[in-house]
Amino acid sequence: MASSFDRFQKRRLLSSYFSVVLSVFLVLFLLGILGFFIINSKKLADNFREEIAMTVFFKNDANDSILKAFGTELKAAPFTKSYVYVSKEVAAKQHTDIIGEDFMTFLGTNPLQNSYDIHLKADYVVKDSISKIEGQLRKNKLVADIVYDKQLVNLVNDNIKKVSMWILIISAFLTVVAVLLINSSLRLSIYSHRFIIKTMQMVGATKSFIRKPFVLRSIKLGMIGGGLAIIALIGVLVYLQTNFPSLGILDDKLLVALVLLFVFGIGVLITWISTYFATQRFLNLRTDDLY
Repeated sequence: MASSFDRFQKRRLLSSYFSVVLSVFLVLFLLGILGFFIINSKKLADNFREEIAMTVFFKNDANDSILKAFGTELKAAPFTKSYVYVSKEVAAKQHTDIIGEDFMTFLGTNPLQNSYDIHLKADYVVKDSISKIEGQLRKNKLVADIVYDKQLVNLVNDNIKKVSMWILIISAFLTVVAVLLINSSLRLSIYSHRFIIKTMQMVGATKSFIRKPFVLRSIKLGMIGGGLAIIALIGVLVYLQTNFPSLGILDDKLLVALVLLFVFGIGVLITWISTYFATQRFLNLRTDDLY
């Protein structure tokens, strides 16, 4: 009879431990995914900004040396991410490929102009900065015109601000939910030991002595859950890097390591704090309140 009861208690204990580890694992895994999403959303937003091209057209008076000098200036400019020189002959060929026929046979001449397609660094693709760059480039008297999609620049920046705000709100909400879920699982685990806690207290054990084994056990469970979450996150990152290499998920290995370390540390910290306050609650209860 005793062995049957012992087996039941052991199964219940293992079930309690499993629920804590599972809760910690799921919560930390979701927080890790969210963390990597926040990091890479900045990268994706920057890439999208840098895809917006500014085209500088030159007058026909601009000779090769002037065009080459302009390219040298762009190379040294702090706002330039990349640039491509497009001669009017190349531009004519591109137009011919698009419309499917040689328009110069009708016109008898090439009306297009030599130009530079400039991709700015993400930090400069904002209304004020890009306007200053445009004004600076227009000081060159041989520049005929500068064209870029101003509405797209404003739209991109406005949407990035909105998305960033919602990401922060969702992150804060999920963090609160994560703490509550882990705290509830640990409190249920400690609740099943409330009579043992009170018995130890009644025979003279100090609060710190009673609390210590529960805290250490919860930290171990948090470490197990955190370790499983890290393994799962690494699996997801490797899968994304293999199938979507253009995202560059694993390019910044130090940042990836810091996020994984943060996830592990959060698991340990939350389990330690939750267990401390949960045991403190039962230590302060009267014996009649345990039932």
